[in-house]
Amino acid sequence: MHYPWWYVPYLTAPMLIALVAVIHMLVSHYAVGGGLFLAMETGYAYKKKDRDYLAYLRRHARFFVLLTVVFGAITGVGIWWTIGLASPLATEVLIRTFVFGWATEWVFFVVEIISAFIFLYAWGRLPEKTHVVIGWIYGAAAWISLVLITGITAFMLNPGDWPENRSFWIAFFNPQFVPQVVARTGGSLLLASLYVYLHASIVLKDLKLRELISRRSMRPALLGAILITFGGAGWYVMLPPSAMAVLPSAAVLNIFMGLIVGMTLVVFLGLYFGPYRHPNWLSPGFAGMLLVFGFGAVSTGEFIREAVRKPYVVYNVVLANQILPEEIPWLQGVGFLRGGTWTRAHVAAAYPQVLGKGDIMPARLLALPRADRLALGRVLFQYHCNDCHAEQSGYSAAAPLVRGRSPEALADMILHFRRTHFYMPPWSGTPEEAQLLGEYLAEIAPPNPTGMLLNGPRKEAK
Repeated sequence: MHYPWWYVPYLTAPMLIALVAVIHMLVSHYAVGGGLFLAMETGYAYKKKDRDYLAYLRRHARFFVLLTVVFGAITGVGIWWTIGLASPLATEVLIRTFVFGWATEWVFFVVEIISAFIFLYAWGRLPEKTHVVIGWIYGAAAWISLVLITGITAFMLNPGDWPENRSFWIAFFNPQFVPQVVARTGGSLLLASLYVYLHASIVLKDLKLRELISRRSMRPALLGAILITFGGAGWYVMLPPSAMAVLPSAAVLNIFMGLIVGMTLVVFLGLYFGPYRHPNWLSPGFAGMLLVFGFGAVSTGEFIREAVRKPYVVYNVVLANQILPEEIPWLQGVGFLRGGTWTRAHVAAAYPQVLGKGDIMPARLLALPRADRLALGRVLFQYHCNDCHAEQSGYSAAAPLVRGRSPEALADMILHFRRTHFYMPPWSGTPEEAQLLGEYLAEIAPPNPTGMLLNGPRKEAK
């Protein structure tokens, strides 16, 4: 409503955000856990004067910087690009609420970049203790960045008392803050170990060194698994009521919850029977399997974390279709098309006959020719529904969901979304606009498939 809509065919804009964000998350968590691993293991190798291990750590650091600093920075910018286009109002709220938090995180991000390059490119030139300190500076800065970003993303799921008392600190230390920091710290440690397993199994031929790396990285991996378990439980306990209700209401989320449990169990058992009991099992196939299952569990968890916010982007603050909850009664009175800057300008330019006293008259919308009503119905769809639904095909496409319903039935459903679809934003327009949207949805809906149950009993062949 406050910004132009952005249409991404088939995938939808939110799923594009999810794709970019999940890729970034899988790398950024490694940036935290991998940094802590390199700092700890470099200090250990210096202490033991293990030149072979130091040589491997230097090689791993090069891979680490290339993946986390270069690719991680690109995907991080990609997140800002996609959320700015797909969810501009929610992005605006997050920037305004957390200006101090973002500024602080950027300071630590600069510290990360500088210390990472010093740690890698000054290898062998710095005194051992100084080199290790640089590694720990990177690890600490990366973890603090994780904490700061987690406070902001956790706010999106449960802002706590912020809508009543709009303090930065209330927003940051929200009910989801501690559980998600614990879970993400654990995820960072676990994913880092899985990255190390795969990298070491590919580049190293020395079996003894492989076993050493397997044993050394097993401890942070198991610690990460424990933290994920406790953090995940806290995340569930701290869900808002309607977010809690979304979980059993959506079949796909139940399936994904089962997938998380199954894939996490595979990783736990792999860690126990592999690095813990049989360090010599470290091979590209085994390590690759663990990393794939680790990616699957973490990515599925991210999908669920995002999905349970419905119908909000920022819980109780911004609805999924970029409307503030307090605007709904006003929009239901004046009209959805009239209430938005871009929609009002479009209707005034394309359909001046619906204007009265310089503004849109909802009753005149239904007097338009059918082609114009359908065109305005599509405009309503793009602004009110496009942020979650594709049109005729693609992710959560609307057309197949409304198959077989008349325009009148669809208009009635639209007007009463909250009765049966509590996880969808309530209708924020007039009854006339609901009719326009109902006509458009009926137009794009595919016909019912042919069959005995739908078309009546078949006549017996003579």
